[in-house]
Formats: sequence, C-alpha cells, structure tokens
Amino acid sequence: MLSHQRDVLGFLLKHLLYGCFGGFLFGALLLWFDVAGLATMIFASPEWPLFLLMLFFGLFVTFGSIGMGIGVMGLGEERD
Repeated sequence: MLSHQRDVLGFLLKHLLYGCFGGFLFGALLLWFDVAGLATMIFASPEWPLFLLMLFFGLFVTFGSIGMGIGVMGLGEERD
C-alpha cells in the first residue's frame, strides 16, 4: 500500500471513529434519560442485548457516515 493511500485511509478512519463516538454518546444519552421510555422497554425485554446491539449498530453506521462525509466535504477549496 502506498503512503498516500495510507494517509487517506487514516483520515477516513479518524473521522469514522469521531462519528462512532458521537453515535455512542447519543445512544447512551437516549438510554440515560430514558427518552420516550426507550431504556425501560429495552431492559424489560428478555432479548435486551439484541436490541442494544441493533440500536448502537444503527447509530454507529449513521453517525460514522456523517463523520466521514463531513471530513471529506471539509477538504474542498472555495473558489471565487
């Protein structure tokens, strides 16, 4: 793998991790404040690990994609 390819993948991975951290924080706050009774419903179910996995997987995909998109779009130069 070439050096510039490693730099690009590192840049994308860094922004992906920022987005995933944001998704984790958002999900944790949703559960902590029990928004719309979400935590109550999840932890009352016998399959609560599956529901937590589904919640956080969706948040990681969404927020990770947003983080990478913001990183890529921030690379552009403004032309007058």
